[in-house]
Amino acid sequence: MTTEHVNHLANEKSPYLLQHAHNPIDWYPWGEKAFEKALMEDKPIFLSIGYSTCHWCQVC
Repeated sequence: MTTEHVNHLANEKSPYLLQHAHNPIDWYPWGEKAFEKALMEDKPIFLSIGYSTCHWCQVC
């Protein structure tokens, strides 16, 4: 039995963020937790900006 990966976007309200809640990357939404983790681990913030489109816009 395999379990599906869930990252920190799973509890967000944004449809765009929810589309990426099962990506294999441990994404964090923009906020203090992301900044605290980056600071603690001495890592940069990787910012990904995108938007939701209709289904047909994505497949055509």
